[in-house]
Amino acid sequence: MKTLLHELRVSLLLTLLLAVLLCGAYPLAVWAAGRALFPHQAGGSLLTAPDGTVTGSALLAQNFAAPKYFHPRPSAAGTGYDATSSSGTNLGPTSKKLADAITAAVTAYRTENHLPDNQPVPADAVTSSASGLDPHISPDNARLQAARVAEARSLPPARVLALVAARTESPDWRVFGEARVNVVLLNLDLDQAVAAR
Repeated sequence: MKTLLHELRVSLLLTLLLAVLLCGAYPLAVWAAGRALFPHQAGGSLLTAPDGTVTGSALLAQNFAAPKYFHPRPSAAGTGYDATSSSGTNLGPTSKKLADAITAAVTAYRTENHLPDNQPVPADAVTSSASGLDPHISPDNARLQAARVAEARSLPPARVLALVAARTESPDWRVFGEARVNVVLLNLDLDQAVAAR
């Protein structure tokens, strides 16, 4: 009986010690290191307007629907770009519903961007990301939208394409992933370019 009580006491003490270390000290240390080494990212990569108002996050897409803005990938998150309902469509490659949605999205994309019927459409323009919140599009997608955006903003197409090129990010370490354009940051650049005219 004495051994059982001793073992029980040791087990409880170890459980409490591990709870304090792993549920308190370790998360606190990781949080403090993140805030110290990566303050912008740890704070949510928030974007602020010149007047100091938070306009969004560089990590989350927003629903830019007006013709004067570059449009992000389609979203399956809640009612669209809803961070509380992050998800993809979960439809497989043999799904008729997915095929019909992509066909409709391709037609809408070509119409909206005044593209010919035989113009290939980038996959990221008509399919949602796994999270439904991805703020990035491919450079090809951005270039195909540039003429529409330039026309809607009365900007020279070359100026809009230069902004796209400036916002094009290389693959991580030039090896992992693909080149990408952050739509949220690109649209902020556009607003600032127009305001500076």
